[in-house]
Amino acid sequence: MKKERDIFLTAVMFYTRIPCPKNIDHNPEYLNKASRYFPLIGWIVGTAAFGVYCLFNYLIGSEIAVLFSMVASILVTGAFHEDGFADVCDGFGGGWTKDKILKIMKDSAIGAYGAIGVVLLLLMKFLSTNVLLGKANVSGINLYLVYFLIFVSAHALSRLAAVSIVFTHEYSREDATSKSKPIAKSYTWREVIGAFFFGLLPLLLLSYFQWQMILVLVPMFLMRVYLARYFQKWIDGYTGDCLGATQQVCEVVFYLSFIALWKFI
Repeated sequence: MKKERDIFLTAVMFYTRIPCPKNIDHNPEYLNKASRYFPLIGWIVGTAAFGVYCLFNYLIGSEIAVLFSMVASILVTGAFHEDGFADVCDGFGGGWTKDKILKIMKDSAIGAYGAIGVVLLLLMKFLSTNVLLGKANVSGINLYLVYFLIFVSAHALSRLAAVSIVFTHEYSREDATSKSKPIAKSYTWREVIGAFFFGLLPLLLLSYFQWQMILVLVPMFLMRVYLARYFQKWIDGYTGDCLGATQQVCEVVFYLSFIALWKFI
């Protein structure tokens, strides 16, 4: 149990800005195994976003509450995935060869593609989340419980989509300079089962009350497949930035898919 606790806390240290005990071992092997808890980190981020939304929705109103919930999720993760999305926009927008794309993504400076991409991404998140919460209504379950499951499902499933690329594709860089190199070395069935369990459980709970919600997996799966193939085509695999971009894009796809589903429910 102590080892499993350390693996989980390693995931917390790597994927969030949440303080952890100083005695936790920074063993690269633990970081490799921590991929099983990546979707569980989504539970933490989603819960934080939900809590902030509830507070500001009570004090001010829904639209501003959505904005503050986005701020909370960014603060919890340190804009870890948004940074990856910006780098992917710059790299694939400005590079036409594998070496050029990887070189641009490695550059810490943000370019026009990255800046425009992040602005549009955050705008899409704000608008889609606001519309989604305005339409959310599942019979037989408290409205705020629906909101909670939506927040947690969005963050957990999008992280599952990202980490699943590690299970099916090869790491692109030949050096160890990328932030995802430690989790790209190997994985076992424990990582696969753990990731899918924590990634799918919140949506399955929501689908228990309204089974059609499970259909949101279809567009998310298609987007995940498309992004993985796109990365494979251009850079022969993935990098940490690619995983971050996948998480961000799939999170938006989750919100948009739910909005579309509610039209027919």
